[in-house]
Amino acid sequence: MQELKNRLSDLETEFLKVYEKLNISDKLTEIAELEREVANPDIWKNVEEATAKNQQLSHLQDETAGVELLRTQIADLRELIDLSDETMEEELSEQLDAMEAELGKLKKSLRFNGHYDSCNAIIRITSGAGGTEAMDWAGMLERMYLRYFERKGFKATCLEKTVGEEAGIKTAVYEVSGLNAYGFLKSEHGVHRLVRLSPFNANNLRQTSFALVEILPVIKAGDEVQINDKDLRIDVYHSGGHGGQSVNTTNSAVRITHIPTNTVVAIQNERSQLQNKEKAMEILRGKLAQMKMEQHAESIDKLRAGESAGWGQQIRNYVLQPYKLVKDTRTGYEETDPEAVLDGKIDGFIDSYLENMI
Repeated sequence: MQELKNRLSDLETEFLKVYEKLNISDKLTEIAELEREVANPDIWKNVEEATAKNQQLSHLQDETAGVELLRTQIADLRELIDLSDETMEEELSEQLDAMEAELGKLKKSLRFNGHYDSCNAIIRITSGAGGTEAMDWAGMLERMYLRYFERKGFKATCLEKTVGEEAGIKTAVYEVSGLNAYGFLKSEHGVHRLVRLSPFNANNLRQTSFALVEILPVIKAGDEVQINDKDLRIDVYHSGGHGGQSVNTTNSAVRITHIPTNTVVAIQNERSQLQNKEKAMEILRGKLAQMKMEQHAESIDKLRAGESAGWGQQIRNYVLQPYKLVKDTRTGYEETDPEAVLDGKIDGFIDSYLENMI
C-alpha cells in the first residue's frame, strides 16, 4: 500500500501545479459571481448581456468541472487507501491509473494559454488560383474540418458560402463553438497545398492546388478590440448567389471595409441587414485581432495594411501522388494516410503544433 500512497502523493503534487496554472480558484470565484448575476431576473431586461453572461458562465463551468471532479476523486482515494488493506490494492491501483490518465489530459489544457485560446473561432476557407481544381480542393478542406468538428463535439454554423460552378467552393465561412475552439484551430491558419492526379484533366496530369484557411477568434462587442466608426465604410446590397440559408432579394447583405488596413468582410446569410452587420463586425474584430498578433502591434491603430498572413508559404502539404504523405512544414509532423487526414483525423497535426508552442 505504501507504493500506492507514494503514487498518490506524486499525483497530488502534480495536480496542485496544474490547478494553480489553470487559475481554477479565480475561475470558481468568477463562476459564483456570474451565478448571482444570472439568477437576478432583472438581467433579462438586456437580452444580449444576459445571453453573453450565460455563455461565459457555461464556458467557465466546462473549464473547471473536470478539474474539480479530479480534486474530489483524489481526496476520496486518499481516504480509501488509509482505510483499506492489501486485498483492495489492485482495485485502488486501477482507480489511480485512471486519475493519472485524467491528469495527463488536464496538463494538455496548459497548452491553451494564448490570449484568445478560450474563444470560439471563425474559420474561412478560400480557394486559390486554378479554377475548378482549386475550388474542389477548398471543398475537400471544408469537409475535412466539418468531420473534425463532428468528432470533437464542436458546433459549426455556416455564415457565408459560395459554391463553385462545377465543383467545390470558392469560399466558406463558419463560426465554430466549443471549449478552446480557437486554441485548437489556430494551428490551421495559413495556406494548404494539395498535389494529386487531376480528376478534372482529360490527361489525368498531376496538379498542384492551393487554399487559404483563416482562423479568427470570435470577439464580441465591448471587448478589447475597439474599432472607430470613422474607420469603417459600410455598403449594403442585394443578397444572392450560390449557397447559404435565407438568401433573399432585399438589401440585407452587408460589406464592411476597415479603411486603414483595407480589410473587407461581407456577410449575406443572415435574415436581416442588422444581423448581417453584427456578424460582419464580429468577423472584422477577429481579423483585426489576428493581424495585431501577426504584426506584434500594440493596438489596432498601429496595424499596417497588407501585412496579414495570406498567400505566402504553405503550412502543410497534402501529397496524394506520386506517393501518399501529409506533412506540416512548421513542425515536421507527418501522416502517411492522406485519406484519413482528409476525413478529419487532424489531431496529430494540432497536438504537435500546440506542443511546440508551449
